[in-house]
Amino acid sequence: MQEEFARRLSLLRQEKKLSQRKVAQSLGVSQALLSHYENGVREPGLSFVVNASRFYGVSCDYLLGNSISRDGMGLNPDTIFDVSEHKDNVLKGSVFVMLNKKLIVNSVSMLMEIISKANSKELANEVCNYLTIAFYKVFRLVYRVDKTNNVSEFPVPEDTFSESCDLEMKKSELRLKELAREEISVPVSMAGLPKENSMLAPSLLSILHNASEKLLKKS
Repeated sequence: MQEEFARRLSLLRQEKKLSQRKVAQSLGVSQALLSHYENGVREPGLSFVVNASRFYGVSCDYLLGNSISRDGMGLNPDTIFDVSEHKDNVLKGSVFVMLNKKLIVNSVSMLMEIISKANSKELANEVCNYLTIAFYKVFRLVYRVDKTNNVSEFPVPEDTFSESCDLEMKKSELRLKELAREEISVPVSMAGLPKENSMLAPSLLSILHNASEKLLKKS
């Protein structure tokens, strides 16, 4: 909890472009103590969590890392709509788009399946954070292709969102590298992927192959 709280507390302040001194004054704590909270050095009391959530306009659950929704509305995996199971799951568009949609959806499903076997909350959190930010970035890039779309609808400023996304993804990447030094078992191998899930493995292998070809051409 402490690590995720620290990350979100710091991120919310940066989003509002506020200094630690300004926020500390508003929350009635010293700048040094706020810095300790944002760096995960100290764990806050309940009163601070409540005050911080009110100050930033988010729920306590979000601030503590118990919810992915800023307003605290929890998501139940059993009630979330799953497009892959819908009988009318037909994507209108080119064959290329439909093919890649299936490859990506299947690959993400298998990745989550692999992560679940590692039984590591930290690993799952960082992978989900990385993918969430990557999706956010590409959605905003697509959204602004149409010049009539109002980019001010997003809370993260247009002139900084791309760099902010890159920074957040880099943080997750570094944390994943740190986890690689711990004794976390991810029971999977490239050769064993088809045995793990014969239905989803071809999609994941195709994604990995296509990405490798693109990256090798640039090197």
